[in-house]
Amino acid sequence: MSFSRRNFLIATGVAAATTSVLSACSSGNEGGSGQNDAPKVSGSKTTSIPVGSKADSTGPAPEVKGAVKGGTIYSLQQFDMDHMDPAQIYNSTEAAITVPIMRALTGYKLDDKGGAVLVGDAATDAGTMKDGGKTWSFTLKDGLKWEDGSDVTMEDVRHTFERLFAPFITEGPRYVQTWLEGGDKYKGPYEGKSLSSIEVDGKTITFRLSEARADFNYTLAMRGYSLVPKKHDTKEKYDKHPFSCGPYKIGDRKIGKSITYVRNEHWDPKTDSIRNAYPDQYIFQMGYELVASTDRWIADQGNDQYAVPIFNEIAPERIAQVLTKPELKQRVLTAVDTVTYYWPINTTRIKDVKVRQAINWAWPHQQIQTINGGKATTEVASTILAPVTPGYNKFDLYDAQKTPGGNPEKAKALLKEAGKLGQKLVIAYQQSDTQVKVAVAVKNALEAAGFKVVNKQVDKSTFYTQIGKIDNDFDLFGAGWSPDWPNGYSVFYPCWSGKNIGDGRNNYAQLNDPTVNKAIEAASKIPDVEEANKAWGNIDKMIMELAAAVPDYHKIRNYLYGSKVGNVIWDGANTCVALCKLYAKK
Repeated sequence: MSFSRRNFLIATGVAAATTSVLSACSSGNEGGSGQNDAPKVSGSKTTSIPVGSKADSTGPAPEVKGAVKGGTIYSLQQFDMDHMDPAQIYNSTEAAITVPIMRALTGYKLDDKGGAVLVGDAATDAGTMKDGGKTWSFTLKDGLKWEDGSDVTMEDVRHTFERLFAPFITEGPRYVQTWLEGGDKYKGPYEGKSLSSIEVDGKTITFRLSEARADFNYTLAMRGYSLVPKKHDTKEKYDKHPFSCGPYKIGDRKIGKSITYVRNEHWDPKTDSIRNAYPDQYIFQMGYELVASTDRWIADQGNDQYAVPIFNEIAPERIAQVLTKPELKQRVLTAVDTVTYYWPINTTRIKDVKVRQAINWAWPHQQIQTINGGKATTEVASTILAPVTPGYNKFDLYDAQKTPGGNPEKAKALLKEAGKLGQKLVIAYQQSDTQVKVAVAVKNALEAAGFKVVNKQVDKSTFYTQIGKIDNDFDLFGAGWSPDWPNGYSVFYPCWSGKNIGDGRNNYAQLNDPTVNKAIEAASKIPDVEEANKAWGNIDKMIMELAAAVPDYHKIRNYLYGSKVGNVIWDGANTCVALCKLYAKK
């Protein structure tokens, strides 16, 4: 998952889950004090995300020191959510914004610095594994209610997972659908048929998988597997107005303009070890470009004193101003993210590897870094895995570190060798102030190398839906990814396996290389953690030798927020601002 799309955790090999500890990137300045220098991606360490106990899964969530109840928390966002049906959510912004209203069987409990523990959310604990990970069982907590006061039932839990197979579910993660026995033939519950590999006994649900997955309980913490009530499942329409079993519910939604959360009076904090519920409401306002939102946070007037970002970071044009003024910097949350932003190259359209390599040689890394605000916000990338990822293999096939301004001569020589001087490239980019500038820099660099470039703006809210279509008309497009849960598999399978090509899938490059496919399959079954890490690093290099993408940069987040927002911390599990730990100061 990336922050532009799909953004969650970093991890080791599959076997790490058997030790009940998986690794994730640590962040700097988690408490938002802003007093330390910005962290470096390459220098960040990894921390452990253990599986918590049953006691850890028991609510209520620990109180935030000094927090008070009441008031409203606001947010200024660029764009509205493309999806709010959990089964369709594979966007980190959508995942972050729905934490207060959605609950899954498992989830991440945070400490006061944003460190995470995997616990039972709707379940009494983080699950019981049998048969080496081919069988998993979870027991539903007592006292869970939907927003209308009705009980969350085992039929709701079963329905949540069976509806994943419905034809209208085209986005979202597909791990569970792939792993459940019989899932390849199942078409969903709407014709009255159940999936036999999902078994319900009393308040316990058991999943029978076709392959051992020791990390299955981490997988279920993804927002894509949050609960959906069978009675209130409106199928396609559910995407616009989901039903809540969390501490808040949707009070009002104006598509493209705003979303308001109000309290869900039927939520019982005793059932929830993850979420606090201090504000009376949240109001998310859409349509603010980065400069506009940053200027309002700088001014810190009126309701903006109670505003926090989810996606909107400090505008590149304002980063130096904010980070060099102590009175502003103390209101900045800075954290190393696990994401790598990269540009997938559509391998079904650009089939010649020399052409794809030429794109890499010509890439204007340095110019893009400057546009994004410099080294305080990004680190030039030469790999798909970020340096904070266990298994990261340091290499630089196209001299991104050595010559970050690009090498147009080398690129042009490759094009000439391939007989492709003047090769046309259609590039899709998001319709935002920053991305418009990036698109110009990319166009200039590639044309200097002998390409003919056509830039096409795509609406921000539907960008990933459009580039996720098999028959899109684009050769190159910006994207980003960090692991969905603590495991290297969740980087390379969704984004680079030929098995994950299809409308709404995440192999945007549509890479279907037999050698890469076999390597991904083999790496996922390596029991030794160190050996698995080596395998993932080698797969990274294999993909880059095929030049299926241009790694652009690794990310350092800088979020400015209002002076009257309390306890702004980084959610180290969901890699976002921890919405359910905030409070409005009196």
